Amino acid sequence: MPRSIRSARSNSICSVTSESGRGAKLDELLASRVKMGKKVEKGLNKEKNQSATSQDELDSNKALEPHVCTGNFSADFSELCRRNNMTFIPPVIMRPRPPAPVVQQEVSPAKGGKDKGKPSVTQPEPEQEENAEDGEPVDAPPKTFTTKDKFEYFKPSIQVEMDNQDKPDTVNEIFIRGWKVDTVMMDIFKQCWPTMEKLHSINLWNTGLNDDTLHTLSTILPQCPNIKNVTLDGNATEKEDWFELITEESPVQNLSLRHCGITNKGAKMIGRCLGSAKRANTKLLTLNLSNNKIGEEGLEEIAQGLRLNRTLLSLSLASNEIRDKGVVKLSEVLSRFPLTHEEVVERRKLMSDRSSPDRNKSPPLSRRADSKDRPGSVRSSTHQDKGGKKNEKPSAKAKKDGKGGKEEKEEKHEKTKGKKEKEDKAGAKKAAAESQARRASLAADAKGKGNKTKGKEKGGKPAQEQEPADSQDFINPLLEGADYIDGRLWVAGNRVLINLNLSRNEIGETGLEALLKAMQYQTTLCMENKSSGTGLMRLLVGKNKVRSSHELLQKITDIMLPKDPFYKPPPQTPEVNEA
Repeated sequence: MPRSIRSARSNSICSVTSESGRGAKLDELLASRVKMGKKVEKGLNKEKNQSATSQDELDSNKALEPHVCTGNFSADFSELCRRNNMTFIPPVIMRPRPPAPVVQQEVSPAKGGKDKGKPSVTQPEPEQEENAEDGEPVDAPPKTFTTKDKFEYFKPSIQVEMDNQDKPDTVNEIFIRGWKVDTVMMDIFKQCWPTMEKLHSINLWNTGLNDDTLHTLSTILPQCPNIKNVTLDGNATEKEDWFELITEESPVQNLSLRHCGITNKGAKMIGRCLGSAKRANTKLLTLNLSNNKIGEEGLEEIAQGLRLNRTLLSLSLASNEIRDKGVVKLSEVLSRFPLTHEEVVERRKLMSDRSSPDRNKSPPLSRRADSKDRPGSVRSSTHQDKGGKKNEKPSAKAKKDGKGGKEEKEEKHEKTKGKKEKEDKAGAKKAAAESQARRASLAADAKGKGNKTKGKEKGGKPAQEQEPADSQDFINPLLEGADYIDGRLWVAGNRVLINLNLSRNEIGETGLEALLKAMQYQTTLCMENKSSGTGLMRLLVGKNKVRSSHELLQKITDIMLPKDPFYKPPPQTPEVNEA
């Protein structure tokens, strides 16, 4: 082979090998760069993940911080609903009311001298009729209502009323109607309502309350500073724990529980909370239990609670299952009744505490023992011996005289019995006199408030030393006057209740006769003494088993009509003299 060809081949082979080496190096550089890019991407992704996790931690820490309610119900409610991840937040709107008609008045002087200066009322101009496309006149729509979108009325909302619409923290009434208030929603209310200082009325109509939400509501009410009116109509619960709304801690004054399916079970607990020998509700003024399922046993427990309750003014038991037996028990409470053994014991305890307020205090140390080194409960042997000798003398004399122990016991029993009767009568008279004196002093204090402010200048007592009137206003009914008849103490019944509704029940002649006797007794008793109440002023017993023209019904209406404050006698027409 010639040398020129060999050299050309070698040169081509060297160029091919150099090009292949360069390509390999380029591939290695590209691979290294790709690897470096992947590492950079991984590092960036890690940084992003770390920043995202840190942001999530910050958001979770912010979410864990509790929301402090400020009294602005709309803002607090929406914020708490958002934190509870609620899909739909009910709007807080003003309670709709029909617009009042506008009457324009203009004062224009009249031409005549007699009517000069009197205002002349200008009638509003009639609205112009609009012409339709076909040329016929069309009346303008009325302005006594407002139109809304379809089904907007049925969407859940919270209606409120305010003292001042420009100030959102002046909400005084809350109305929730027709949608279920569950546990989450009630927990939100538990945080909002106690901070609302103006709130005095809560109305939850047909909101599907259960035992848990009812218990939560009963814990919310004592925390609200000015709550007075609670309406829970149309809510039926299984356990019927409605008594939790009228406990000693509850500030509720007006309670409505219509259409709540209350049976004898719930009525018994309500009656026990109204009053007993040791405690009684002193804040509830009106109670509406109409349209329920209360029978005789439930009414008997309610009547038992009214024996010593001197605060409730109005009670409605219409449209229930009440019969004669329960009405007879209620009539006894309204007229007069004998005290039970427990009530007699409590009465004597109260009378003893009133007569000797320092009786329960412990004696001073000087009287507990003769020496300081010895405790007061230990007595010396000399005192015991002297006491023993003194106790032995009467028994020895009795043996000498020949009198037996049985005769002595009988004489002592008769003496103690007579003393107890005298003490009860004297204590009753004393309690009545003290109650009248206290009420007179309260009236005098109310009249002389202006003079008492200048007590320091005129030498009167300062304001700190004066006793508050609230502590003296309530007088326990067990301390009222009592009569000892046939070995039992009889006291006057409840004369504070002024409105009683027993219509649309199953009351017969026996129940109406008992009510008639109670009303007659209250009328005669109140004529003699009005210091402890006026008695019933309004009694509704219509639509029961007795026909409306029955004699008993006529007698009851004749007694109650002059007392009814809502009764308006028909106007007397002048007699026309026939020519």
